[in-house]
Amino acid sequence: MKKLIKVVGAVIENENNEILCALRSPDMSLPNMWEFPGGKVEKDENLKEAIEREIQEELDCKIEFLDTFNDNTHEYDNFIVNLITVKCKLVSGTPTANEHSKLIWLKRENLDSLKWAPADIPAVMQLISEKV
Repeated sequence: MKKLIKVVGAVIENENNEILCALRSPDMSLPNMWEFPGGKVEKDENLKEAIEREIQEELDCKIEFLDTFNDNTHEYDNFIVNLITVKCKLVSGTPTANEHSKLIWLKRENLDSLKWAPADIPAVMQLISEKV
């Protein structure tokens, strides 16, 4: 049986209505695919605690959890991911690519120009169709 991994991803929007996109490094699983930054939800951790910790670790900035956005389960070859994307607000600092190859800010309508990790695609589609 494949392992189920619970993951939280941050949909961080700036004042220009652009969304932060993170490129997975060649050393990560799913190399060179785009994702919403975040990571595994640890035991005894809620989504707010998990995403605020992960973004501090990965991007060296502080965010505030706002609301759950999309909940999607995707089966990969070797594991299953339950990805819950959450809307967040940048509170302080500038996101820095410590683990990712690259970070970019993109308008909603341009999100589908990137090659997204399969688990992130439902949230991408929901963002594109969302009225701002």
